[in-house]
Amino acid sequence: MANHKSAIKRIRQNDSRRLENKYYARTTRNAVKKLRTTTEKAAAEAQYPAVASMLDKLAKKNVIHKNKASNLKAKLSQYMNTLA
Repeated sequence: MANHKSAIKRIRQNDSRRLENKYYARTTRNAVKKLRTTTEKAAAEAQYPAVASMLDKLAKKNVIHKNKASNLKAKLSQYMNTLA
């Protein structure tokens, strides 16, 4: 166990941040899956800005790498362009 008061606080902070990051990452993954299973172009175009924003926020907070966010957004937009 940690001997310093600051180390104990750091452990608490890390635990709460880990849970928060886990929640937002899971929510974003579900949104990406939902967008990928959408077959209507109008619905996909409506969902895309929200999903892209979620990915950008995760990248900004270093939950995922910025290149991964960029790759996911590119693949999602490419998928949307194939929809009729």
